Amino acid sequence: MFSKRSSRGNEPVPRRRRLADNEPDTSGKNTSDAGSKSQFRRNQTLSSYRHNTPDESARQKAHHLSSQRRRMSGVFSIVFFAVVLLLLLLWQLMAQVQVTTSTKQLSMAFDGASYAKSINEYLMLNPSQRLRFALNEAALSDFVAVDFPEVEAVSVSGTPGIARANMTVTFRTPLAGWLINGKQYYVDASGVVFEKNYYDAPGVQIVDESGVTPEQGGAVVGTRLLGFLGRVVAQAQSRGYDVTKAVLPQGTTRQVDVYFDTIATRVKFSIDRGAGEQMEDADRSLKFLQARATSPEYIDVRVAGRAAYK
Repeated sequence: MFSKRSSRGNEPVPRRRRLADNEPDTSGKNTSDAGSKSQFRRNQTLSSYRHNTPDESARQKAHHLSSQRRRMSGVFSIVFFAVVLLLLLLWQLMAQVQVTTSTKQLSMAFDGASYAKSINEYLMLNPSQRLRFALNEAALSDFVAVDFPEVEAVSVSGTPGIARANMTVTFRTPLAGWLINGKQYYVDASGVVFEKNYYDAPGVQIVDESGVTPEQGGAVVGTRLLGFLGRVVAQAQSRGYDVTKAVLPQGTTRQVDVYFDTIATRVKFSIDRGAGEQMEDADRSLKFLQARATSPEYIDVRVAGRAAYK
């Protein structure tokens, strides 16, 4: 009586689906176009759909701009520090040298070009020291003093401009002198003998009574005697004594008699013993004799620990 309806397979196909299935292909496109259309059919996943130029969100744009700013800031920082480093190196560089003297008053003019030439020769031999912070001033002073013994020190005193430097040359202060064979020699507190003096003449001059010929005397000046006398004068001044004269006794070139201001007693020194040790013995002996109101003709300190007087 009641009959069951047939399965869903027998149900009529909706009209819109029938039209889509039976519609002829009149567009003239190939089968690949038809396959691409099938991707947009009903109940199918659009897995391969992509935008060719996707639009960035505001957050993505801000992140991209922030990254660009960081990169540009890094580049500018590197360039800035490179420029600053280059300027510092140029400021430290000593390509041109100008020579000046110390503040002590000179008694005669000096030729700065000759000293500048010697300094440039040192810098050419040591190019790494053309930078001020790398300069070895002690080695530079020793190098210049080889050709110019009157130079005591050379130091950098200022930078007048880029790649330029002012060098201050300090000359030796003479404490004693000796005129031999028509040539004047001087000596400073460290015992260095030199010929060119830019300051006033020293008050102490060696009186040569030894009878040594000028040729022999010149050899003595170049070795030990005048240098020894300079150290004796410096030691005496440090102890409060003023040396007025130094005499080479007759028949010897290894002994010197030193005369002091306001003291009638002369002191005999030997160049074969240290100047400081002998001056210490002389000071002790002079104070001992002054305490006893004794004024001998001389004090002999040539032998260690055995000061004698007459």
